[in-house]
Amino acid sequence: MKTLIYQVYTGKRKNLYDFCTASVKAYADRIGADYICQRQPILMIRPDPFSTNRSNESYMKYGGFLPIYEKENAFAYFRSYDKIALIDGDIYIREDAPNIFDQIDDNYDFAGVIEREMPLGQKYLQKITNYSRMQYGTIKNVDWKWNKYGAEFFNMGMMLMNKSMGKYLNGETPAQFLRRPRFKPFIDGLGPWKWSTDQTLLNTWVREEKMRLKHLDWKWNGLYNAVPNEKLHEAYFIHFFHKTVLPMEGENIEELAKLVNIKDMR
Repeated sequence: MKTLIYQVYTGKRKNLYDFCTASVKAYADRIGADYICQRQPILMIRPDPFSTNRSNESYMKYGGFLPIYEKENAFAYFRSYDKIALIDGDIYIREDAPNIFDQIDDNYDFAGVIEREMPLGQKYLQKITNYSRMQYGTIKNVDWKWNKYGAEFFNMGMMLMNKSMGKYLNGETPAQFLRRPRFKPFIDGLGPWKWSTDQTLLNTWVREEKMRLKHLDWKWNGLYNAVPNEKLHEAYFIHFFHKTVLPMEGENIEELAKLVNIKDMR
């Protein structure tokens, strides 16, 4: 069985991303997975300048394209690998983390962590309740299984995919997939999606296609400052997704490691 861990780390070097991607590379080596870290833009997905609702500074500083959509380039590898884990560049993997590829088999196309199923603090629960209503409330052709905390959506910072997921590309390249007319409102940031990342697009896609979905344990994508620190110590993967709450926005690695009980500083 061939497995791949794919990451994207473009732009200027940062201590946080160096630290996290090094941990992921070491993890891939330990579990026998191939590892690719994309360091240069490939897809360069651009919003329509005549219809976009996104502010110029949100994409023009990157040369007119949206870097968040670069990670979908991993979809080009479905034909070469049995399983792919797509892991954001701000995720740290602990030294003793189990093999994530054991979490998906041929009964599933996609696996990920549902945000509202994490052991979240009350403040963040309220935040995702409002966020999910804004992002998914107008998408009526999908059963989001609403409850008091909002929609059942995956945090797409960590995606575990079976090769069977590739059939839903319908023979398209990653760039062609993202340029589907159905996804244009998400790319252009229309209405409630002005500040959206690829998360809304991907959640909508896996639901509309009625993929076979698996809910992973929260420990595979523990959100820093959303999951309380006394609980976050249990996570295999720690996702530093909000830079503004990190010591020196993530550049003080020594302090950050102490906060989440990371002993391995590599």
